Amino acid sequence: MSGREEVLARIRAALAYDGETAHPAITGPGPAVDSSGASTGAQFQTWGDLEPGPLLDLLAERLADYRAIVRRAAPAELAAALGAALADRGARRIVVAPGLDLPALPDGIKAVPDDGIPAHDLDAFDGVVTGAAVAIAETGTIVLDGSPDQGRRAITLVPDYHLCIVHAAQVVELVPEAITRLAAGADRPLTWISGPSATSDIELKRVEGVHGPRTLEVILVGP
Repeated sequence: MSGREEVLARIRAALAYDGETAHPAITGPGPAVDSSGASTGAQFQTWGDLEPGPLLDLLAERLADYRAIVRRAAPAELAAALGAALADRGARRIVVAPGLDLPALPDGIKAVPDDGIPAHDLDAFDGVVTGAAVAIAETGTIVLDGSPDQGRRAITLVPDYHLCIVHAAQVVELVPEAITRLAAGADRPLTWISGPSATSDIELKRVEGVHGPRTLEVILVGP
């Protein structure tokens, strides 16, 4: 069987899945089976099984693969991690998603809540700080859905530096899990972020910062 034929066969099997078996999972080249050994007809995995520790480790690894800066912090260490990240960046004036509850920042760093700041003014800020809707460990992807702690798309696309706070409870292993979590806000514009903005459209040379921030930094707040 050619690669094309195998892909099409798996798609046909997936479309034939009746949806009654909970969380079908890939078991190898053959058909997926449920706990009783019966074939589910599904050839895809819809639910992860990693424990919280390995799940955060996987997300951190994939984020780093995408050239994001990753910091790990316990909940009580968030303020220190946030201050350290902004200090290392040399940020003095940052825009903040209007619904994000930030801890106190070090002296000399001013946080300005977004109230519809024009794009040309956003460009003058040293960066932006937001929360996240969900993060996908397998793909190293952070999803924003425009909730108050994430704000407008403009604030995460115009400034050259995006510092995103992701809590352990927001991390899932697989894309289907993220889709399930996002379903309630499916009418909102979603921004899917896998590392800093980059393109290789011209002569296959990677250029960062073309369509969004040149630098993505993530603080993973552990359980």
